[in-house]
Amino acid sequence: MRCGVPIALLLLLAAAGAAPGAVKWGEINQQPARWYAGDEARAIAASIVQYQTPEGGWPKNKDMTMPPSAEFLAETKFDHRAPTIDNDATTTQLTYLAHVLTAQDNPAWHADFDRGFEYLLAAQYANGGWGQYHPPIPGYYTHITFNDDAMVNVLELLREVSRGRAPYAFTTPAQRARAAAAVERGLACILRTQVKQDGQLTVWCAQHDEVTFAPAPARNFEPVSLSGAESVGVVRFLMGIEHPAPEVVAAIEGAVAWFKAVPIHGLRVDDTPGADGQKDRHAVADPGAPLLWARFYELGTNRPIFTGRDKVVRYDFNAIERERRTGYRYLKDWPASLLEQDYPRWRAKNHLP
Repeated sequence: MRCGVPIALLLLLAAAGAAPGAVKWGEINQQPARWYAGDEARAIAASIVQYQTPEGGWPKNKDMTMPPSAEFLAETKFDHRAPTIDNDATTTQLTYLAHVLTAQDNPAWHADFDRGFEYLLAAQYANGGWGQYHPPIPGYYTHITFNDDAMVNVLELLREVSRGRAPYAFTTPAQRARAAAAVERGLACILRTQVKQDGQLTVWCAQHDEVTFAPAPARNFEPVSLSGAESVGVVRFLMGIEHPAPEVVAAIEGAVAWFKAVPIHGLRVDDTPGADGQKDRHAVADPGAPLLWARFYELGTNRPIFTGRDKVVRYDFNAIERERRTGYRYLKDWPASLLEQDYPRWRAKNHLP
């Protein structure tokens, strides 16, 4: 177990974690700047660095506001403690350390940040993409992963490092140059994986084969498809490029045109108990409902598709099993604010006709 600060601060963390109003894991990067100079912030940082793996990254699905348990530290299965960029892992921890380092210098935590930064660079494929894990875990995890914004989260962080913006102003010129190069490789990968249909640019699959760049499946309920969810994050990343090249403009325009062509009209998602009183979710006809988009669209037809754990593609959300209807988000308004707000602002900023 690592310990970057005195035990007293870890005890403070335990007390803070039990206190009303203590910062929750999902909120650690949304605090006022002054908070990161305080004792609670230091205690959380001391906890986070204890979860960092020898490779430099962090595992996923862990509340790291508290130090790791003895059971976690004794775990020997690699996939249980494997460093990853899935589910916001590693990027969350690096962003947090950057906030704390901006507020209060700590050489040990600088070294921890540097190791995490090196992990992200080492995890990038030569073709510019990122898989979920590094070192790789066999299976769909090796695919170039846009799912849950994994690759976009890395690119956004590296882009901010390359620009030397807060909270990454403490990074070195060499780190900024290497981050910029990684972002350029990532951008090339994004442009190469954008799917064309009938010669027209559309959007992306949630994951793409790391060798062929073709759309690829993941879990049984995540088929080869066009993504109405993850593609939104990809487009927002592209919109953040200063002075976009023509190919970037074309990629954004193609994706936006596709989003505008495939919304679902007259349908709402209704979360109501089933006949047995248990949680359930259905798609219900409603002419006045706001527009929805599907998470998965069939390649070639652009029809919304829904797949449960049986891997069978269906065209009716209500036809998949309850466990997946209630446990996974297949229908939502993901591109709505992108189309209504972000896209017009982006066009105006770049003086597009």
